[in-house]
Amino acid sequence: MAEIKVPDTFLWINETDVCGLIDLSGTVGALEKGLMMEAEGKAENMPKTQSVWGYGSLNVTGAQFVGDGLVGAKVWSNARGGAAPIMVLNGSEDGQIVAVIEAFSLGQMRTAALSSVATKWCSVSDADEMAIMGSGHQALPQVAAIRSVRKLKRVRVWSRTAENRDAFVADLKKQFPDMEAIGCDTVAEAAKDCPIITTFTRAKEPFLEASMIAPGTHINAGGAIIPANAEIAQDVLKRCDKVVCDNLGQVQKGSRELIEYVAGGGSWDKVVPISTLVKEQKPRPAGADITIYKFMGMGLADMAAAVEIYKRAKAKGVGTPYPHPKRGHPRLT
Repeated sequence: MAEIKVPDTFLWINETDVCGLIDLSGTVGALEKGLMMEAEGKAENMPKTQSVWGYGSLNVTGAQFVGDGLVGAKVWSNARGGAAPIMVLNGSEDGQIVAVIEAFSLGQMRTAALSSVATKWCSVSDADEMAIMGSGHQALPQVAAIRSVRKLKRVRVWSRTAENRDAFVADLKKQFPDMEAIGCDTVAEAAKDCPIITTFTRAKEPFLEASMIAPGTHINAGGAIIPANAEIAQDVLKRCDKVVCDNLGQVQKGSRELIEYVAGGGSWDKVVPISTLVKEQKPRPAGADITIYKFMGMGLADMAAAVEIYKRAKAKGVGTPYPHPKRGHPRLT
């Protein structure tokens, strides 16, 4: 076997580089390509690994894109100071580092892109209003994601903290002056007769109940990403005609909402991965009551965005070359 030459450098792509290389639309395109590759068996998700402590979690996601000659993983911790994720890409043939990507914006865009794809295939086509539950750093990208596939006229905002809610409403009005943004005092007020609902909170217990939701609604549920948390009540899931997830193995292991749903008489056979939506290209079933997309963070989505970012960086000469790690000589005695 020929000796593999270790490259002299790898590329460091920082947050500024990422934001200059790709936008939400580009991320959606990269994601749809990656999901189609998964559906065709040409890309494979690595199950999310997570270690949880009292106020935080350590997380690793990843995927194989061997067709592109790349594999990769993202690592980050969520704690009191937030998160600082890093994505590492390796060559699938030589196993060497080709790029390190600062992945906070990448993560926001890939999460928003997942909601965009799910909403495209699961919500009613003439939906022009959404409710967003939560006002954290994912809230604005989530609204932008829905705007990319539906002609939104109005966004309703609910947050546990009125000050945060009002600040986010003001931010929405500034970012999207063509769209009405209103604050709501209760979850029920925000959800009433709203065709699209997105939840992105750190709620420990479910707050969105079936009595609040009109027939024909699509829900994007993205906040409860550890087994201790939940946003969606079980009576909502019992009304769902279509249940979509980012990755089946991940939700079977870590989604309290879906684990309790199956334990209460539901079936994992009813839960389909989002790659199936992309492959089938079928619109929302006629007469469906509620549909839901439950997502927890999928390495394949991170990888799809990272591969596109890396390709664009190479083509445009963006990023900083760093010396590739060289082997040392460990002291064994």
